[in-house]
Amino acid sequence: MSDNELGILLVDDQDLIRTGFSLILGTQPDFAVVGEAGDGAEALAKIDALAADGRAPDVVLMDVRMPGMDGIEATAAIVQNHPKIRVLVLTTFDLDEYALAAIEAGASGFLLKDARAPELISAVRSVAGGDSVMAPSVTRRLIAKLREPSAVDAQSTQTLADNAKGAAEILAQLTEREQEVFSLIAEGLSNAEIGERLFLSESTVKTHVGRVLAKLELRDRVHAVILAYEAGIR
Repeated sequence: MSDNELGILLVDDQDLIRTGFSLILGTQPDFAVVGEAGDGAEALAKIDALAADGRAPDVVLMDVRMPGMDGIEATAAIVQNHPKIRVLVLTTFDLDEYALAAIEAGASGFLLKDARAPELISAVRSVAGGDSVMAPSVTRRLIAKLREPSAVDAQSTQTLADNAKGAAEILAQLTEREQEVFSLIAEGLSNAEIGERLFLSESTVKTHVGRVLAKLELRDRVHAVILAYEAGIR
């Protein structure tokens, strides 16, 4: 792998899935599949070995449901031990509770296994560049899930109140425009949709989104949605 290539590790318990993704990613001259693993434990061992050799992957495509160590536990370990590596969760269903747990563990977004080749390639590039690739439709489902009574029941009323107070204080550091952008991120809108709503170019929106995430010290848009929920915005 050269310095100009994006290193990618494929983690899935199905050989056919890994082969398919490898073939698609191999069409890109700046992509390099640096390894494959059939479960989370094997993935962690591969990453450690690659990192020791100076070839740590930039992006990990991580299946969720695998025998042994699953994708949730593996994602948490990767984020903790190798914070520069971005994890993109692979899931068969767009409302997979296991995948949502992986997001909370620090993954950078969802990718459905039936994604088209251009979507897979674009997702890898976006994640490597620091963006989240959570599809707006999936973000909206996350919002719906956070609104479910079960999500509220999991915490005491006092805890929710404390979270809301803390989140509101954090959001106070945003400018008026940034608060508008944050609110629309919380609705699950894409950059293009936010641009249409606020009459801004997509590049300008991307700049605002970057500033919002940086100021709030959020990893990606998904965690912005969770913060908005805690603040009682959505």
